[in-house]
Amino acid sequence: MKATKGEQIFYTFNYIFLAVLGFVTLYPFLYVLAASMSSSEAVVTGKVLLLPKDLTFESYRRVLGEQGLWIAYANTVFYTVVGTAVNVLFTLLGAYPLSKKRLMGRTAVSFMIAFTMLFSAGMIPMFLNINELGLMNTRTSIIIAFAVSTWLVIVLRTFFQSIPDEMEEAAKVDGATDVQILMKIYLPLSVPALVAISLFYAVGRWNSFFWAMVLLRDEHLIPLQVLLKKLVVEMKPTDDMMAMSDTAQSFSQETVIYATIIVSILPIIIVYPFIQKFFVKGVMIGSLKG
Repeated sequence: MKATKGEQIFYTFNYIFLAVLGFVTLYPFLYVLAASMSSSEAVVTGKVLLLPKDLTFESYRRVLGEQGLWIAYANTVFYTVVGTAVNVLFTLLGAYPLSKKRLMGRTAVSFMIAFTMLFSAGMIPMFLNINELGLMNTRTSIIIAFAVSTWLVIVLRTFFQSIPDEMEEAAKVDGATDVQILMKIYLPLSVPALVAISLFYAVGRWNSFFWAMVLLRDEHLIPLQVLLKKLVVEMKPTDDMMAMSDTAQSFSQETVIYATIIVSILPIIIVYPFIQKFFVKGVMIGSLKG
């Protein structure tokens, strides 16, 4: 069907608007990428706009040669992998019982869980609680203190409720236990939901830095995001970065910071196009029931 003149005008305006919006969104990233590959003089004098000036990879050599960066990278991978596994386990163990109508006090328990989405103890009580438990400056504090998301428990519970009860009843007739029903029926049917929830947890773990900054003091425990905060906000490149060149006095801190930003976000940029569909699916989990 041929578009009317009004529709053509709308489509043209829409394309122009989206193109401008996309450029505005991408420009900061493109600038950081260009500046990270430009000379210090070009960055300081403002010659870099969209493309690199005086192309050089000196900043990347400095960043990749910094041992502290790789330690922070390894910490971030550890917190993401182990933390996500703990998150999914606790979410699964919370969502499965709550999906069963036979659970005594299910309504009251669900209300208390949902209540935490509206009101929480706050930052200071949580900090004091972690301190009293002796978890300060430990990896355990990052893993256990944020082991479950109330919202994702409710999402997974809703998905479990969409699975027909007849399948569970048939399994019980054959003598299956609740653990066997969970492992052999619910988990295989819930793979898309579990993947989506795992991705939500993993991205949150990868990007989190505030509580790591508050709870961790040892430089060998901090994740990559805390290191980035020191570089970007405090403008403090490490001594090793500055000592890797004989021309440290003429060296621009900004180029090291930009190179570090690119190195830190590169994994997410590479992976995100492949996992975007799971985020869309995760939003739709439990929204429809047949």
